[in-house]
Amino acid sequence: MFADTLSKVLPCRSTYLIFSRLKHVQAARYKRSIKGNKPLTYEMAGPPHTIAHIKGWNSWNTCNMLDGLRPAETAIDDEFIRRFIIGTWHDLIASEIIIKRQHNIIRIAAITVQKISVTKMYFLIGYTEELLSYWLQCPIKLELQTVEDRSAVVFKYI
Repeated sequence: MFADTLSKVLPCRSTYLIFSRLKHVQAARYKRSIKGNKPLTYEMAGPPHTIAHIKGWNSWNTCNMLDGLRPAETAIDDEFIRRFIIGTWHDLIASEIIIKRQHNIIRIAAITVQKISVTKMYFLIGYTEELLSYWLQCPIKLELQTVEDRSAVVFKYI
């Protein structure tokens, strides 16, 4: 149906060029390594067109809907949160950082590696929640799960 409508509007050669471009999608795909030793998590292993079908979004909010409030500020806040956590939890985050916004609460989920003691872990949780709550002016909750080794979150190698 789309091809019929497109062929009426555009000459035949242009239609071929458009369709040849549609099947060669390389954006957001991970490049294979020569030795096949590049680790991918479950979220990273799926192709980009499966977001919202198999894969999940890394940010859950309603700001990007029609007439949503603060879409640009929310995207900048999410990037700030990710960079702050990567810097604060240096070499401890083993997966993607998932940000979920519900009403006025921001919930941050991640998988961490058990490299530090429990007291340091609790300190980092409190430190992160307090500073982000102060800067973003809303309650922040960290939902962390720990694994013993970073290889526990590897789904496949490419």
